[in-house]
Amino acid sequence: MGNAVLHSIHVHPVKALRSSSLQEAEVEPWGLAGDRRWVLIDEAGKVVTQREQPRLALAAAETLSGGGLRLTADGREPVTVPVPEPTGTTTVEIFGEKVEAVLADPAAHAWASAYVGAEVRLAHMDDPAARRPVDPEFALPGETVSFADGFPLLLTALGSLDALNSLIARGDLADEGPVPMSRFRPNVVVSGTDAWSEDAWSRIAIGEVTFRVTGMCGRCVVTTTDQDTARRGKEPLRTLARHRRIGGKLMFGQNLVPENRGTLRVGNPVTVLA
Repeated sequence: MGNAVLHSIHVHPVKALRSSSLQEAEVEPWGLAGDRRWVLIDEAGKVVTQREQPRLALAAAETLSGGGLRLTADGREPVTVPVPEPTGTTTVEIFGEKVEAVLADPAAHAWASAYVGAEVRLAHMDDPAARRPVDPEFALPGETVSFADGFPLLLTALGSLDALNSLIARGDLADEGPVPMSRFRPNVVVSGTDAWSEDAWSRIAIGEVTFRVTGMCGRCVVTTTDQDTARRGKEPLRTLARHRRIGGKLMFGQNLVPENRGTLRVGNPVTVLA
């Protein structure tokens, strides 16, 4: 474990769109700066993700200075989206939770709707310090999260991915492997650890930032979506169901809550504190 390091850093400016890889990122109380502060919602206000729209994997969002976005996709003219003025909010439903957010301008809605092929709107979390608390079963009072599935950061480990891919290779759908780490849409990827060793962690440091490890991440159909083609298969869920079914969920990765602000850099040492 002495050689564990931060291998890569990933942010997702718009939830469900393509991720961006960074050499360094600021850690805020609710997640990495720029990660999942924007989300698409349907006409009823429910969040739209790759679960319903796998093609979202092929669209990209670049964060601009000042917090705005540039949305791009093959075959479409890019659109620039400014941070909306906080003149009023709309209610977003994310996995049964109701969260207030500010709608982007109509041009953003039109671009996203044309791409998805259904009416959607783009919404921005204007005040992540106040809008959405972390599940109180796992959080301390006052801890909040962006539009991530449930926790500020998701950590995965290359050693565990290698072990998973070895299991896939021995299964009946070996031609669907190996699966890349992008399927799991992590924020931080660590190298230099033994397979599944992260299951036992409860507190870690990555460089200057410490984190509580709040528990394993249950995986969904998004992991079966090729992030480069948007095609779906059955792996890695088939193999996770056989080898990583824990508490009724298929587990890969660990959820993190930061204990302090700071900067993460690729190559930072990863230290298990508890």
